[in-house]
Amino acid sequence: MKQMPKNAPKRNNPFKILLIIALLGAGLTLLFPGNSSFFSQSTVEDIPLTGLLEKYGDDELKTIKIKDNQILAESFDGAMYRAFKEPSANVKDLGLSDLSKRTSVEVIDTSGGKIWINILIGVAPFILLVLFLVFISRRASSMGGGEGGPFGFGKSRAKVYDKTKHSTKFTDVAGAYEAKDEVEEVVDFLKNPKKYQKMGAKTPKGILLVGAPGTGKTLLARAIAGEADVPFFSVSGSEFVEMFVGVGASRVRDLFKTAKRNAPAIIFIDEIDAIGKHRGQGVGGGHDEREQTLNQILTEMDGFESGTNLIVIAATNRPDVLDKALLRPGRFDRRVHIDMPDMEARLQILTLHAKNKTLAPNTNLQKIASKTVGFSGADLENLLNEAAISAVKARQKNVSQEDLENAVEKVSMGPERRSRRITDSERNIIAHHEVGHAIAGHFCETSEPVHKVSIISRGMALGVTWFLPEEDKYLMSEQKMQEEMVSLHGGRIAERLIFGQTTSGASNDLERISRIARSMVMTYGMGDRKKVGPVVFSEKSKGWGGMDFHEKDFSEETARAIDEDVQHLILEAESKCEEILKKNLSLLKKIATDLLKKENISREEFLAYFKEKPEK
Repeated sequence: MKQMPKNAPKRNNPFKILLIIALLGAGLTLLFPGNSSFFSQSTVEDIPLTGLLEKYGDDELKTIKIKDNQILAESFDGAMYRAFKEPSANVKDLGLSDLSKRTSVEVIDTSGGKIWINILIGVAPFILLVLFLVFISRRASSMGGGEGGPFGFGKSRAKVYDKTKHSTKFTDVAGAYEAKDEVEEVVDFLKNPKKYQKMGAKTPKGILLVGAPGTGKTLLARAIAGEADVPFFSVSGSEFVEMFVGVGASRVRDLFKTAKRNAPAIIFIDEIDAIGKHRGQGVGGGHDEREQTLNQILTEMDGFESGTNLIVIAATNRPDVLDKALLRPGRFDRRVHIDMPDMEARLQILTLHAKNKTLAPNTNLQKIASKTVGFSGADLENLLNEAAISAVKARQKNVSQEDLENAVEKVSMGPERRSRRITDSERNIIAHHEVGHAIAGHFCETSEPVHKVSIISRGMALGVTWFLPEEDKYLMSEQKMQEEMVSLHGGRIAERLIFGQTTSGASNDLERISRIARSMVMTYGMGDRKKVGPVVFSEKSKGWGGMDFHEKDFSEETARAIDEDVQHLILEAESKCEEILKKNLSLLKKIATDLLKKENISREEFLAYFKEKPEK
């Protein structure tokens, strides 16, 4: 908390001024009570106005005092009476102006008090308004006109990266070799711009980082700023979009204006697809707030001003929805792809994030890297964190290999749910279901090795059969996809062979089977050449006014042929799966019985059932 200097002038608190005004009003009310009673006598008798006028007509009253709408009368015998009149009625209207009466009539003037009250009522709102404006202007100036101030609505909400507290370098980004090579020249340009200008070369104004979530796009952008040692302005695309049209464009202008004052600098826009989608799809047309913001970004990135040493880096995992004007040369003219890490990159990422972890001497990160095919950098970081949490819960001194392997399963398939109540009959069905997957996959030539079979509930699954690839693969053959469908059929076919019926547990398997078969026919051209042929059939998604609908680019006759071909592939895989399980029915029952006892069967235990690997 900051301490004010001793000699610093004291600021007037607006709330104290408001309190003084309120007390002043109360004081004026007491001085000029207006309609409040001015009679202190407790023996005053309230009578109707007609009764008081009758006493006046009978000449029984000694004095009458009138103040506003109150009349106080005193009789000759000392009795006190009070009555009330209409505010507009005067002495003459009341008939109290008869000079032949002995009554002394006095009218008390209260116009002075009313004037002050009227002045206070009329002036107080303006005083309060002035004080409110003074208060918010002081608050805005104290906040520098930023997002917290009322005058900062159109100001940029970009966060300035403090390089003194956090200095990210390329060494902190494990893997992503090609991506780092692509951006190294950007760092060199920011450090030595004259070298490139002398040669007549221009560095890209905008760099678009494209990759799946968790691959390290934001981390790479921070590493660029850390290596170049320049100011780094970070903002999310959603922070530009507001309810009011023009606010996002104003924030874009303010962001680029601030960055240009600090040039050379880097502007990083995360999730740019929030504002960079194709134009012309909004209900408001050109007046749509998102499109106004995008237009302003296009203008700022390729305007008339040049040579500002300002580089814009954006990140997205949906480059297909971005507007073409945003991707043309002169704006985001360089696209850097950040792929999922391979085996070597995963090992580097695990080693990097394990630096602050206390690992046991026998831990093998190479083995963990081989089990995490398809994991992103964020997944690997989360894996090590889960392992550390597990070690703390077990009150261990360090993270063991078992903690790491359990963390792999937890991140891949979800945490164990041993508290879920499952009946013995359901456990029996689940065991045969999972073993059916394992045996069907084991006898498929292109199937991945069985890593683990479990009937312990994880996440939404009641049981798990885990096929773990031994190496990174980037292509899927026709045989691979066909045999994957055979393996997915294993659980459902096993249920039918053992129990004579199937259950709802195979619903997810059927969804995956249908997706694979339809992709083979419609996307990869692997269908029947006579019926469908090697043609890509797509369904275009269109939307307007917040409503989406699909439009087919093929006829109904072709759609019927596609459905028939998809059904043929699915039934063919089912037939092969049934053939495999019938041949190994006794083995299926034996492994399922052991699984019910152990709950988990490892790869080594599963392969032990096959003394000699049969021909596939």
